[in-house]
Amino acid sequence: MKKVHFVGVYGAGMSALAQFHAMGGGATTGSDRFLDQGKAGDIRKALEKTGVSLFPQDGSGISRDTATVVVSTAIEADNPELVQAGDVGIEVVHRADWLARIVREHKTIAVAGTSGKSTVSAMLYTILKTAGFSPSVITGAGLHALEAEGLLGNAKRGASDLLVIEADESDGSLPKYEPWLGVLLNFGKDHKELDELERIFSEFNRKCEKFSVNADETSLSRWMEGAVTFGFGPASVHAENLVVNPEGSTFSVEGVSFQIPLPGQYNAANALAAICAAREAGVSLKDSSRALEGYNGIARRYDYIGEAGGVRVIDDYAHNPDKIRAVLSAAHAQVNGGKLCVLFQPHGFGPTRFLKDDLVEAFSEGLAEGDVAWFSPIFYAGGTAAKDISSDDLAAPLRERGIDARSPDSRPDAGKDIVETSKAGDLVLVLGARDPSLPQFAKDILGGLS
Repeated sequence: MKKVHFVGVYGAGMSALAQFHAMGGGATTGSDRFLDQGKAGDIRKALEKTGVSLFPQDGSGISRDTATVVVSTAIEADNPELVQAGDVGIEVVHRADWLARIVREHKTIAVAGTSGKSTVSAMLYTILKTAGFSPSVITGAGLHALEAEGLLGNAKRGASDLLVIEADESDGSLPKYEPWLGVLLNFGKDHKELDELERIFSEFNRKCEKFSVNADETSLSRWMEGAVTFGFGPASVHAENLVVNPEGSTFSVEGVSFQIPLPGQYNAANALAAICAAREAGVSLKDSSRALEGYNGIARRYDYIGEAGGVRVIDDYAHNPDKIRAVLSAAHAQVNGGKLCVLFQPHGFGPTRFLKDDLVEAFSEGLAEGDVAWFSPIFYAGGTAAKDISSDDLAAPLRERGIDARSPDSRPDAGKDIVETSKAGDLVLVLGARDPSLPQFAKDILGGLS
């Protein structure tokens, strides 16, 4: 395999592709703005462990022996890496096109939808691996089981041709994939307006050899004809006897009992999606049940950081309205007589502007009386952006509704205030996407509470 250079390699999708290429024996290099800023040292170590050589984002990692440069939508045309690739005459391929090549080379299960993709992909990979199918995985969040092997956790090559991918719709590239099985979880506003999402998912549906759909989501009814469906109502794979408790949930499918070690009804639905897809791949319900009992989660998906002084700290990637509603509901079930203390860091000025009103509604509906919310400054990864919105544009409308919503000048200020405000019985929830420093921030809060 020829040398491939990945630009923006610290991004979840790009780091997974870089590792996957390196794990296949291909010479692999990469660069990222975070590398140049001296951030995310743990990510660097994990990438280098899998054979990815890292360079400054100045073009020095690209040479005449580089066969291809892979970029994401976030990389600007005047980036030094792209300029160097053009000067040397090297092929430049978009991230989605590179992943599409991999999808065609495997018997791929592509998990799509606006919420739950990472969790379902991880659960499905866990089921297939436990059942002895030796699958591969490319996803957006690190599986704790793979992190325990010293990997970054969002990519692994298996011995079979089965591949599980998280199929992202955010940049409109989803229809590029032609998987053996497409899984559609839900349909809600995130990166695109709903009419644009409908077009994207419809094109994706036509590219899939087989299709699996969440029958409980009425908004997905247009894609159910000819599909295998799953749900807690009428469906091809029908679950019943659902019991949701603060630490997880139980249900049964055709007499086989399942125990899911994650809170929230949304995680029970995620598990059912994985069970359905695994069954299509030939895994028995009993084997799926056994695998999910031992499932130990993924990074930043209701990730338990620890407890100090009677206060629990949870880190989660929730960033769109549907995910925020779901995680706030799950967290309230775990509050032990206290309140929720929620830190939300919006990511990107464009996404915050696009989702502003919907985010305000999600927090307004999800926060209870006595809860406190901190909206830290918008995460900015670089590049061109109109900085005409701030976190206070989210907090101010909530304050007008009587909610204790604060917009501190900095994230460290928010962390200090959270530590001072939290009492025994409270639960601290750190929410936000893209920023690799958020898990450490959650750990710093736990340290402050200690």
